[in-house]
Amino acid sequence: MALINYEARLRRVLHHIYDNPAGDLSLDALADVAAMSRFHWHRVFVAMTGETCAQAVRRIRAHRAAHWLIQTDWPIALIAARSGHQNAQSFARSFRTQFGVTPAVFRESGVPGDFELLRKGHVTMADFEIREMTETRLFGLPHRGAYSEIGQAFQHVAAVFSARGLWPQARGMVAVYHCDPSSMPEADLRSHAGVRVDEGVALPDGLEELRLAGGAHAVSRYKGPYAGLPAAWDALYGKALPASGRMPADGPSFEVYLNDPTDTAPEDLLTEICVPLASGP
Repeated sequence: MALINYEARLRRVLHHIYDNPAGDLSLDALADVAAMSRFHWHRVFVAMTGETCAQAVRRIRAHRAAHWLIQTDWPIALIAARSGHQNAQSFARSFRTQFGVTPAVFRESGVPGDFELLRKGHVTMADFEIREMTETRLFGLPHRGAYSEIGQAFQHVAAVFSARGLWPQARGMVAVYHCDPSSMPEADLRSHAGVRVDEGVALPDGLEELRLAGGAHAVSRYKGPYAGLPAAWDALYGKALPASGRMPADGPSFEVYLNDPTDTAPEDLLTEICVPLASGP
């Protein structure tokens, strides 16, 4: 019971950070959300997540800002304010610390290297392979709304894994997408944030089990910040998949995250995007 109580406090705080990037996210304020003393709360947070409250706040603010920079035409000053910065100058300094470039450079052309997919109006051919995959078992939580906001669900799943000491059983994080984002309103999109686990691991209270069918999949590897993933999906669906002559199967597509955004530079993040394929050519 005590563990569940701590887990609930952690999830409440992460939810608060994600929903209020421009709010008061000081240690005192977050301790109030957790309903614990400042001193004890910070020790609990660091022990359960491996990062300080300040690091979590900076990371979540930066990733939310990155999505807004790429997926909206909001002025940078507005994004600075919405992501909790006093002005565009402080936003630029903080963003550069996380992503290695200023917000303006990020919006215009992405960070150096494999992030070129983000150039306006430019979708390159995606390198991909046809891979036979086994059935995948996930523990996770559903998310409804814009796919770019699924990070909030991942925060809650991570909180459960941290609180229950399940990370040694984790085999990677996976985002599962059940809908075509071009065919329905963002508010109606359904997805799942999950962690891959082996068969012998017991499902903890508070999470759902989800299984991804095995079989042939088109798999493309993308390197760069998560904000560039929509362009990578466009490249796979719009160029590579038609050129292959293979048809998608009637099943969800998904992303497999190959490294950890809490200890990996955004430009070095690796993601496999996967589409199940129908049998035959």
